[in-house]
Amino acid sequence: MKIRFRKAKLTDIGNMQALVRPEVESGVILERTNDEVATNIRSYTLAFAEEELIGFTALHIHTIELAEIRSLIIKDGFRGQKIGEQLVAKALEEGRELGLKRVLSLTYKQSFFERIGFVEIPKESLPEHKIWADCIKCKHFPICNEVSLIKEL
Repeated sequence: MKIRFRKAKLTDIGNMQALVRPEVESGVILERTNDEVATNIRSYTLAFAEEELIGFTALHIHTIELAEIRSLIIKDGFRGQKIGEQLVAKALEEGRELGLKRVLSLTYKQSFFERIGFVEIPKESLPEHKIWADCIKCKHFPICNEVSLIKEL
């Protein structure tokens, strides 16, 4: 099966929200409103099998040197086929092209990110604006079992 990747369009938001909804409801991925997704639409890369949206991720820039892999989701039935790795690789390449130095991830899937070269860091080293802009909206805040990881570019 051929997987096709492309940058997101505003018309994709409905399908993106439908794909991520179960993970949002379970608390694995932070909920983003349609307006939040629209505001950051250029940060998303999507994966398709035929014409079906099967996954996406976002490269969210925090500073001139640091970005974050966000909202990585692969549809059930397509997991374990390295589509997530390909999405992250595309985001990392985009980060390199932009001149970023590091990319972080806050995740429950530590082994996935370690397999692709991320290393664990203390949560206390996360940028303060990350905590107050995102983490505070999470239903698990302030008791969080996510792991912070980073990759040098």
